[in-house]
Amino acid sequence: MRESRDRVRAALKNCGYDIPATNITINLAPADIRKEGSGFDLPMALGILGAYGGLNKKEIPDALFVGELSLDGGLRGVRGALPIAIEARGKKVRRLIVPEVNAREAAMVTGLEVYPVKSLLDVIHFINSGNGVTRLQLDGDQLLSEAQHFLVDFKEVRGQQTAKRALEIACSGGHNILMIGPPGSGKTMLAKRIPTILPPLTFEEALETTKIHSVAGVLDARAGLVGMRPFRAPHHTISDAGLIGGGMIPRPGEVSLAHNGVLFLDELPEFPRNVLEVMRQPLEDGTVCIARAAMSLTFPARFMLAAAMNPCPCGFHNDRTHECHCTPPMIQRYISKISGPLLDRIDIHIDIPAVNYKDLRSTSEPENSARILERVIRARQIQLARFSTGREKLYCNAQMSPRHIRAFCDLSPDCERLLERAMTQQGLSARAHDRILKVARTIADLEGVPNVEPKHIAEAIQYRTLDRTFWA
Repeated sequence: MRESRDRVRAALKNCGYDIPATNITINLAPADIRKEGSGFDLPMALGILGAYGGLNKKEIPDALFVGELSLDGGLRGVRGALPIAIEARGKKVRRLIVPEVNAREAAMVTGLEVYPVKSLLDVIHFINSGNGVTRLQLDGDQLLSEAQHFLVDFKEVRGQQTAKRALEIACSGGHNILMIGPPGSGKTMLAKRIPTILPPLTFEEALETTKIHSVAGVLDARAGLVGMRPFRAPHHTISDAGLIGGGMIPRPGEVSLAHNGVLFLDELPEFPRNVLEVMRQPLEDGTVCIARAAMSLTFPARFMLAAAMNPCPCGFHNDRTHECHCTPPMIQRYISKISGPLLDRIDIHIDIPAVNYKDLRSTSEPENSARILERVIRARQIQLARFSTGREKLYCNAQMSPRHIRAFCDLSPDCERLLERAMTQQGLSARAHDRILKVARTIADLEGVPNVEPKHIAEAIQYRTLDRTFWA
């Protein structure tokens, strides 16, 4: 904000307005709210011009102006144009004047007239004469449908039928998944194709996601809307603030940028332990609360976690084609970098073996993403219909609370005995018990059957035993 006075003075001078070199006091009320960012440049310049007679109007109650001024009077984009537009509509503001680079995202808000401008002179002419600036109108639903295209497909993945089945279940129920396998087995390749089998974003979800990307300053200005589910893959050297969000002025982290999408953590044990542990709250609650001395902010963080790791430091434990040189204590130390509570929050653990030559050179065409997506959407529709009668807004089985599990996962005596035996033999926690039931409910939904059966419980238990095998 201190730098604004120099930018505003230079912009006014270069636009032909000679403002006297006197002290000018601008009241930015309410005073107790800290002002951050460069979006106040344009309204401050207009206020000065209005005070010195450069504008024909003294008040413009039906319009909101936002933008950063460059020294030559041009307008640069600002962060958070979409949340500003939504707030303007809530305040009954009719017109929003924004830099041209922010116009597409602001135009996503219906019931608001958005006018893109390139310079301070454009704004002055618009106020004085009402000419020179054309309103921007966009069809959000059309933009959303046009944006949903992918460059990858599951038909490019040879073999790995078990892994594809696990990913289909994970996407159908919104479950977190951990893939364990040797280097080159296709873990990253599989993870990058997860968004292709997730249900398309609704317009409301797209607006939610776009708001976060706009505030973080990573939104593609040419698109104006996040049309595909985000896929974020931070490097394992990321800090806890980079993952969860933070800073002196708290900004969204990777978990919030992955909201309504996928957060992929490759080489999971290589992440610092403190970085992994801060994910517990967003994995459980779907939100991130960042508390600082001056303020406390809450960002949405409802994402699907996909993680990948090697079974041991060298990566070839239990591999048939390579010899593993790791000792049991080395493997134990490697696996113990991931805490038990974090593993409990990951619903599905799946082994990804190396692809054999026969599958790699097979001439048969693997199933494409479109066919898998059809089954995923059908399972999601069953879940939406099931949760539509409740007061809470649930979108998938992974979001069920213990109360919902008791209501929708009624078990037969055979299922009870099978689950009890697994809990006793594997030493699973109460949280793992709930995860098994959620996954079993999703498997039943994929088959289109109303009740959870023993085969569904058995398959869900299979996806909880891999980490216990390594711990043993």
